[in-house]
Amino acid sequence: PQSAPAQKPDCGRHARALEPASGCRFLCPEQTIPTGEAAGMTMMFAVAVQSLLLLHPSETHAKRRPNTALVSARMQFGDIEQSLSVTELKRLLSERNVDFRDCLEKRDLVERLRSSSASGRFSSVVAGPPSLTESEGRTVDTFRRVSPSVCFVQTSQSVVTSPFSLRAMEVPAGTGSGFVWDADGHVVTNYHVVASRGAVPRLVRLKLQGCSEALEAQVVGVEADKDIAVLRIRSGALPPPVPVGTSSDLQVGQTVLAIGNPFGLDYTLTTGVVSALGREVDGAGGRPIKGCIQTDAAINPGSSGGPLLDSRGRLIGINTAILSPGAKGGVGGNIGIGFAIPVDVVRRVVTQIIRHGRVVRPSLGVNVLDDWRRRSYEEQLGQPLPGVLVVEVVDGSPADRAGLQAARVRGADVVLGDLITHVDGEPVRQVEDLLSAVEEKAVGERVELRVLRNCDANRPATLSAQLVDRERGLPAAAPAAPPVPFGRFGRRR
Repeated sequence: PQSAPAQKPDCGRHARALEPASGCRFLCPEQTIPTGEAAGMTMMFAVAVQSLLLLHPSETHAKRRPNTALVSARMQFGDIEQSLSVTELKRLLSERNVDFRDCLEKRDLVERLRSSSASGRFSSVVAGPPSLTESEGRTVDTFRRVSPSVCFVQTSQSVVTSPFSLRAMEVPAGTGSGFVWDADGHVVTNYHVVASRGAVPRLVRLKLQGCSEALEAQVVGVEADKDIAVLRIRSGALPPPVPVGTSSDLQVGQTVLAIGNPFGLDYTLTTGVVSALGREVDGAGGRPIKGCIQTDAAINPGSSGGPLLDSRGRLIGINTAILSPGAKGGVGGNIGIGFAIPVDVVRRVVTQIIRHGRVVRPSLGVNVLDDWRRRSYEEQLGQPLPGVLVVEVVDGSPADRAGLQAARVRGADVVLGDLITHVDGEPVRQVEDLLSAVEEKAVGERVELRVLRNCDANRPATLSAQLVDRERGLPAAAPAAPPVPFGRFGRRR
């Protein structure tokens, strides 16, 4: 274009316009344009605008997606091959769910797109990104609703290494998860997240989504055997608690979601299914946690204490352990086998901790023989002992009032006591079965005991006992019974 005139009009502001014949020149707002010239400029402006509108987006912006409404219009004029790139053709075919894996050249893609339109299967192309499926939409919504209620627990937990369950977990210092339990500020997490070498601190620090600073939380109480700890935040506005579901009706194969802070990566969502039910995982206190949920949702170190949710966003468990053979060598990680404490157990334990500051343990008031000693007795007797052998009954205890009889030593003979075989109809095959059956009950509840008098299968009996608080309901200073000595066995009635 020619340069502007040397003598520009004396104006404070100028406007630039296109002039077909003489190129560009500056015009003042006060200047007038001849009618013919104005008409020509108007026509050129219209042509320029039309050209800009018809330019394909890839020609104006390399990363901009095509206007699909214009694409549909172009398809009617048969200029697809000239206007769309290979990438755009593939995107359109993908949005139409048309397979193009066998298309080697651009013309093959064009033909496939034309044939899909001609078939009448798709009458239009929806603008914008592909929509989420119904299942994906639920997952996204669940994460958005629940994730603000998940917290990052700052701890100093040391690494534990054992080939299975909790001891297979490798927990880096300063990582852990928890979640808001109720509107009173209670937060639930794992015992092994807050405890260090068996010591439980009075305060821990939590960080919630959207909070710039960590909050202090008081440790209300813990239950090592179930690997549960309850904290409480007393300051600041809290997000809503996580909705609590049930674990009694879970089905293998149903979808689950896990939210946590694996390796310190906060607010991570993983999905999977219920792989199995009724698993046993060693608790931090050394006793097994029964009825655990096995899942293939990725649970990694730092996810401990986070919620396991069903597809509706309801709490069904607490992520607590992974099977990680690599933890033996100091490098652990998820291999698709994770475990969660069922929410029905969590609810019972958390409720007691909030009410009493501890777990109220019901008790029968008996001491029983270790399983390995019982098996030794079986070998010496030459007969099975299908149950738990009572070796001591505490005076004044529920077992004493129910008439339960303990083993006794008379001279060189051992008089076998009662063998507990069932609690409320559930078989008792080992000591853990009896402990679990009693602990599932409430203080004050009555249990039915089926026993074999003096371990004699021909002398069955049914007894009823009312459970008491182990720490407060039994006579003080009840000593533990000494082990029943080995020797000759007699059976005196």
